This record gives sequence, C-alpha cells and structure tokens, in this order.
Amino acid sequence: MERLQKVIARAGIASRRKAEQLILGGKVTVNGQIVTELGTKVSSKDIIEVEGIKVEKEEPVYFLLYKPRGVLSTVSDDKGRKTVIDFFPELDYRIFPVGRLDFDTSGLILLTNDGDLANKLMHPKFEMDKTYIAKVKGIPSRRDLKKLQNGIQLEDGVTAPAKVKFRSGDRKKGTAIIEITIHEGRNRQVRRMFDAIGYPVLKLKRERYAFLTLDGLAPGEYRPLSPHEVKQLKILTQQGRIN
Repeated sequence: MERLQKVIARAGIASRRKAEQLILGGKVTVNGQIVTELGTKVSSKDIIEVEGIKVEKEEPVYFLLYKPRGVLSTVSDDKGRKTVIDFFPELDYRIFPVGRLDFDTSGLILLTNDGDLANKLMHPKFEMDKTYIAKVKGIPSRRDLKKLQNGIQLEDGVTAPAKVKFRSGDRKKGTAIIEITIHEGRNRQVRRMFDAIGYPVLKLKRERYAFLTLDGLAPGEYRPLSPHEVKQLKILTQQGRIN
C-alpha cells in the first residue's frame, strides 16, 4: 500500500506537491469515488483517475538537457514560446523539468516523469549544489565576492553562504567571469545576488547540478542519465548535501 499522492507522482502525472493539490481539489477518484484525504493509501489493484484520466504506471525516465537561452523551463506556454519539452518531440512519455532556469539563462536542467524524485531534488532540505558561470559588468574585488560567500541580504531574506571563484577579468571591456555555487533555488537568485553588490549579470549559465555536468553536450542537446547517476541522485536525496 502506498499513499495516493506518491502513486500519482510516480506515474509522471505531476510532482507530489501538485498531486496533493489535485487530491484536495477533488480531481482524483479511487475506484470511482472522489478522494480528498491526503493520507489515503492505495494498492496496485485500485483504479485511480486524475481529472477523468486513468493513471497508468510509466517506466521512470531521466534526462539532462543543455537548455539554450531564450527557452522556457515549463511544459507548455500559452504564448507559443519554445519550452524545454520541445527538445523531446519523439518521446512518448510525459516529462517535466526539475525546477527552473530563467528564460535568459542557459545550462543544465533535468527532466523526468519521476515526480517523487523531482520533488525531493527541489526540496530545500536536501541542499543540491548548483554551479553557475556568470559574466558580470565590472570587475568585483575580493571584498565584494566575500559578501556573496558569507551570504547577502536580498528582499526575500539573507542568502545562504555561497562558494565563489574569480575566473578571469577583462579590464578593457570592463567585465569579469565568476563561478558561483549555491544550493538554494530562489527566483533569479544569482542575478539578484550580483545586483546587490553592484555587478549586474550580462550572461549566465548553469554548469553543474550536484555531480552532473554539461560535458559533451552543446546547447539544445540532451542525454539520458545512466542508472548509476540516477542511483546517486536518490542517495543524495536520502543523505542531503555532500560537500
């Protein structure tokens, strides 16, 4: 027996949090009866429907995509803009992105139909490291970068300590390349952090997610995760962040 929202998430219908909202909203039936209690447990023999569609168990799939700039990290867009799902036209499975990358940010993003793992990867308590390469206007001093390392005040609170490396600077162009690793997932967080110390981001790429990298991929390309990589992600969601 398993909790209903977990079964829905595992089937790739939605993340567990979204599945809970569907249950509370009366959108889920078990054996023809509407169920609105989150603690409800079901077995493999029960017939589950979400908004009238029978839940069929799908094999879990996991992909790593190098998202180009100018692409939305959503399943669909009512304005017809390109989304990360458009890079998988031949895929029969319904997949969704794990978290988001800004429209104007490129880099590594995971997609899956495993709502249970996706929900854990996005949960703040597991503190998944995410490494970005930022091209900024101006050349930050060590003192400026130290502010990012220690945590900086934003409108939604102080950020957690970050790992920061100065990669290079171009005094003629007045720009610098900075590597920054964070484990939070606030909206446009890296851009806001650099804005807060007076060095606006001109270009941003997420280069690494936990132990995963973009090695061997060009923008718009993707690859499936290996069974070992999936296992490692699941271990991380059980143990928390590994430094």
